[in-house]
Amino acid sequence: MAVEIVMPRLGWTMEEGTLVEWIKQDGDTVEPGDILFVVESDKALNEVEAFDAGIFRIPPDSDVVGKLLPVGALLAYIVEPGEEPPFEKAASASPTTTPSASASVVPTPVIAAPSNAPASNGERSNGLPAISPRAKRVAGELGVDWMTLKGSGRTGRIVERDVRAAAQTRPAAARVSPVARRAADDLGVNVDALAAQLPGQRIMREAVERAAAQPAPALTTADETRTPIPRLRQVIAERMAASAHTTAAVTLTTEVDATDLVRVRTSLKAAGEIDARPVPTYNDLLAKLVAETLADHPQLNARFDGDSIVTARAVHMGLAVDTERGLFVPVIRDVQAKTVRQIAVESAALIAQVRAGSVGPEALSGGTFTITNLGPYEIDAFTPIINLPQCAILGVGRIVAKQVVIDAEAERVAIRHMMFLSLTFDHRLVDGAPAARFLQQVKRFIEQPYLWLVN
Repeated sequence: MAVEIVMPRLGWTMEEGTLVEWIKQDGDTVEPGDILFVVESDKALNEVEAFDAGIFRIPPDSDVVGKLLPVGALLAYIVEPGEEPPFEKAASASPTTTPSASASVVPTPVIAAPSNAPASNGERSNGLPAISPRAKRVAGELGVDWMTLKGSGRTGRIVERDVRAAAQTRPAAARVSPVARRAADDLGVNVDALAAQLPGQRIMREAVERAAAQPAPALTTADETRTPIPRLRQVIAERMAASAHTTAAVTLTTEVDATDLVRVRTSLKAAGEIDARPVPTYNDLLAKLVAETLADHPQLNARFDGDSIVTARAVHMGLAVDTERGLFVPVIRDVQAKTVRQIAVESAALIAQVRAGSVGPEALSGGTFTITNLGPYEIDAFTPIINLPQCAILGVGRIVAKQVVIDAEAERVAIRHMMFLSLTFDHRLVDGAPAARFLQQVKRFIEQPYLWLVN
């Protein structure tokens, strides 16, 4: 029995995805675990595996590569060897009624074989060249305009060898991988111009992303530059707007003496010279101490779910990561149960995956609290936006050496490493005083790291 292959839901917020490229082609044999195709969801490229064995069949007029499709949209089938897929059964069905009877019956529309059947001159009835389904898919993958080709197949039909021959004789500027072409559409990169700068090379996604990072030239007029909004930026905009309009957001700010935290980090860095494991970053230290704080203030580790408030027992910490493609928030799970060293190893691996574009959707969902650190960009304090459906987010500013009064009566001052924290929380879930007590304990843990390091 034919198994339908549909656009999968690759995250709890995913409503639609883009089919980037087919890995298996029509007629290929597949086994469970084989990669069938690549899908781009909101923020990640994902390889989709087969769960069944059989023959992979793609409808002949399928034109879904590069298209944004809803979750559940039918893409292909896996059938038993020798079994006809549903689209072939529909195409081979012929009417059994007489002409007089059929005149009163409206037939069910199907993708009929004659629509692809070539006339004697190699054209369809609509005047376009006839092309095999496989050749059409290969043309899409290689960026070949098949409507300009002359077919060498029987009755003049365009076949795969015609497309590949055209791809070989065409200028190098047109050789672009399907993933790179999709990335170029999202980032507004002219792939033909890029390929002209890289003669003889196949343009891959990395080259497109590097080009996108370069300053874009002015378009159309001297007064303004108009650029299409990339899909990722659309997703970020939608979620930020939803957070701003849905939550009753309040931000509390405090200044913290991080001198002892700096000493801990300096000692770990020195020890890292003889230890091959990643050195814990400030974000790793903060993730651990915030998780310890949330154990005492669980109301900030909560979310709305319909008419209920759900308080998570575990702390799944989101760490905001800036990349050339936009903002990503990978999640470290069960932070409360891990050591700082374990957190450091896991966060380093996640950040590497995010920046390489290989992070999966499961690593970007399920967070219960988020930390965003703009200290490396010399920002002191800011107003972070809550990462829905979470209750709160902690913004971290830069660490700056300052002259600070440490004993007002004795008029003593000292140079201390100071840092601002900005906690944005949803006032619908938490009142101001409990949120302030949470931030106060985070401050105490930063100023006295031994309070949580010994836990």
